[in-house]
Amino acid sequence: MSIVDNRKAYHDYFVEEKFEAGVSLLGWEVKAIRAGRVQLKEAYVIVKNGAIVLIGAHITPLPTASTHIHADPTRSRQLLLHRGEINRLVGQVERAGYTLVPINLHYSKGRVKLDIGLAKGKKQHDKRHAEKERDWNREKQQILRNRPGTSRAAASS
Repeated sequence: MSIVDNRKAYHDYFVEEKFEAGVSLLGWEVKAIRAGRVQLKEAYVIVKNGAIVLIGAHITPLPTASTHIHADPTRSRQLLLHRGEINRLVGQVERAGYTLVPINLHYSKGRVKLDIGLAKGKKQHDKRHAEKERDWNREKQQILRNRPGTSRAAASS
């Protein structure tokens, strides 16, 4: 079940591979995520000291959060992956010019997981081409739907 999507990820990047990672969260963050108070719009993923870290994800604390904890909504959160996956991602990011992009925050077996994508950045002309293609596919579907002789009434008789 999806909690929040990063819609700009597919607009700004060619996502070539996806990984599912656990997220190291505090109790108040889990409660706020369950209440839907999370935003991935400006978030990004980096490699820091051999670990994968989510930076810039905004989790707004609930007003009923504990009084003795000062909640930091944009703190960096460590992502939990297997060592082999981390090593592979580090190699791709450092050598091959890829970047890591947060795609989707969701529940998996009661736990909060984050889909991260191994991606290459799109240029402006790539974005325009993708938009033209999307518009053309939408127009094709409309033409096929509105074509005479293919209505349901004609098909049933």
